[in-house]
Amino acid sequence: MSKRWVTFDLDGTLMQNPFGAWVFPEIAEVISGKLGRKIDIILEMVAEHELRMEQGRYVDAYDWDDILGLRCKQLGMEAPFEIEPLLRKHAVAPKISLLEPGILEILGAIKSRGYSLAVVTNGFYKFQAPVMEGLGLLDYFDEILTPEKVGTGKPDPKMIDVLTGEVVAHVGDRLDHDVQMANRKNVTSVFVDRNLPDELKEFDPRQRSSDQRMRTRCLEKWKKESRNTAAIALSSVLMPAVVIHSMQELLTILDERKGG
Repeated sequence: MSKRWVTFDLDGTLMQNPFGAWVFPEIAEVISGKLGRKIDIILEMVAEHELRMEQGRYVDAYDWDDILGLRCKQLGMEAPFEIEPLLRKHAVAPKISLLEPGILEILGAIKSRGYSLAVVTNGFYKFQAPVMEGLGLLDYFDEILTPEKVGTGKPDPKMIDVLTGEVVAHVGDRLDHDVQMANRKNVTSVFVDRNLPDELKEFDPRQRSSDQRMRTRCLEKWKKESRNTAAIALSSVLMPAVVIHSMQELLTILDERKGG
């Protein structure tokens, strides 16, 4: 019997990692200390990351050790550490967290319905696995697809080509990465918006994106992701097929799909 997959983004979808609040600030503090002056090395690292993304170098764009090493070399010094041990130090509660109650139970319920689960993330395995393990996520997934393992990253639809069987849906919180990848692959794109206004919650999740208020909301989201504040329209490849405000809604949709 062919496998039926539901794939998930991690950061911003299922979990909060410690990079922004803990790992990056410590990197900045250490580098500034060694230089004897304050330097916003994280801003420079992010700029290099964005350049690599624009160039389609999706694997290189998330190689934070390489990016740190490059910037340190430009500063005339060697990188003082690798990032993985630092990440592991911070991969503990409350520095990491699941983004809503009951996520583990819902993942288990999806698996019990016969679906296989895969993570599709742009974070390297060595940076994601410790966080997943700390939150109890690791054992729920049959595959963990990361750029250095697959050879590409989101939004490239080839990211999920290694999965044999049918990918039923991809769930994520970014239009530029998750929704675009799914749409380009003709997979049902499920966009997570936990701040969905009450008036939009009244709509069926499969109908929300057709409402002009949701379209406007998606446009504003994409402006932030792309930093294109002048944009006045959103390409169809960036519009989600399904909009949910909780993982419980995802379970309901999968049940209806299976029943229908």
